Amino acid sequence: MSIQRRFDEELAELKQQILRMGSLVEGQIRQALKALVDRDDALAKTVIENDRQVNTMDVAVDEACLELLALQQPAARDLRFITTAMKISTELERMSDLAENICERAIELHEEPQLKPYIDIPLMADRAIKMVGESLDAFVRGDSVLARKVLEEDDYIDELNEQIFRELLSFMMENPKTISRAIRLSFISKYIERIADHATNVAELVVYMVEGKIIRHMTTP
Repeated sequence: MSIQRRFDEELAELKQQILRMGSLVEGQIRQALKALVDRDDALAKTVIENDRQVNTMDVAVDEACLELLALQQPAARDLRFITTAMKISTELERMSDLAENICERAIELHEEPQLKPYIDIPLMADRAIKMVGESLDAFVRGDSVLARKVLEEDDYIDELNEQIFRELLSFMMENPKTISRAIRLSFISKYIERIADHATNVAELVVYMVEGKIIRHMTTP
């Protein structure tokens, strides 16, 4: 087998590692929301335990990337692909941490009566999960157009987060007995908003990988 062919196969395996990790993280987020809505402590604890698996995958991706960088000394697009994969792995690991945080707050919420029907928070989570999936699809396909579409979706998540916070604030002002539950729900909303931020970071990394253009902190990417 030629050196180039082996290198191409190693890059393909790296891509598959990111996909497997991304699939697990998407599942973590979905299960975290299901645990909240269904008031399922057992499921919440499973999500918390599964975070270790994501951490292990993060380390494995880092090791694979460092080995490719050291042994293959890639240039141009291959170099951008490997460095992007390493950074995306970190973003995914942080999303899993946030899913774990959601479950921790959910377990606390389950000790009291439910404050309100869960409508906006699951809607917000569905959109955030969609952003995660699209950002990973953009990575796999090398599609900067799709990546830029993900960037545009972040504003909707931010608006929903603000709307949820205002509603919860009204609960707290009307009845001090709701404060602990409302605060925990506001934390969960913020965790979801941060998951969307990490998906946005992945999308920005994809634009860099494909176009060689750094668009972080730019108002008009």
